[in-house]
Amino acid sequence: MSGQLTASVRGRTGNDPVGESRRQLIRDALAIAAYALPVGLVYGLAALQAHFTLLDVVVSCLVVLAGGAQFAAAGMVKDGAPWLAIAGVTALVNARHLLYSAAVAPYTAARPRKERAFMAHFLTDETFALSLTHFRRIGRLDGRGYWVAALAILVPWTLGSAIGYLAAGAVDTRRLGLDVAFPAAMAGLSLGMVSGRRDVAAALGAVAVAVPLGLVGGASLGLVAGAVVGPFIGLAVPASPAEESSAPETPEPSAEAGLP
Repeated sequence: MSGQLTASVRGRTGNDPVGESRRQLIRDALAIAAYALPVGLVYGLAALQAHFTLLDVVVSCLVVLAGGAQFAAAGMVKDGAPWLAIAGVTALVNARHLLYSAAVAPYTAARPRKERAFMAHFLTDETFALSLTHFRRIGRLDGRGYWVAALAILVPWTLGSAIGYLAAGAVDTRRLGLDVAFPAAMAGLSLGMVSGRRDVAAALGAVAVAVPLGLVGGASLGLVAGAVVGPFIGLAVPASPAEESSAPETPEPSAEAGLP
């Protein structure tokens, strides 16, 4: 009886932390979806230039569901790279998801293994950022909130990729200058992610390594070398005070997260 009364009071006063956090999650997810769609358009163009079929594009979005790895794979396929090299690069690009899963693990520890494995497939950069922030606000796992975050990237990314593929196939991309859309868009997105001296060092180091090696040994070699060497250059640079103060928090133990 007292529990029903408490719930009734919360409903009248609006003191519903989970509901408020979900509403904030939805607002943030809509912002993510707004940029996922146009980036998907660019991927559709890159996939067309790599001679993918429309089915290849859709399946890659649903099965791979990793924007950076998909762009890397499309570029390497276009350059005729061997499949073993493509698999190695995509595995390297996606290695960061091991850290994502470690951060989310305390909140999902009580869930069945099959459910956690299914959730892991949708743990993109955006899903991780949205859902972990939501979990920390409410202090526990919220399955419904997680799937809101996951669908916010899956749907517009897949839809945008398909539209970009079809639209690019209907025009002469070289005549309109759209053949440079992919590198230009990715350069713009990368600039938006640079926020500290380590990011600048990593970006410049990657370019310094990738460009000459790419000119000598091909774009695939340059891409791999830049992706591997750039982060190490960034880590070698001392962090600025701002970067140190914005370091990610340590994941909460299961008990503090409201789990058994």
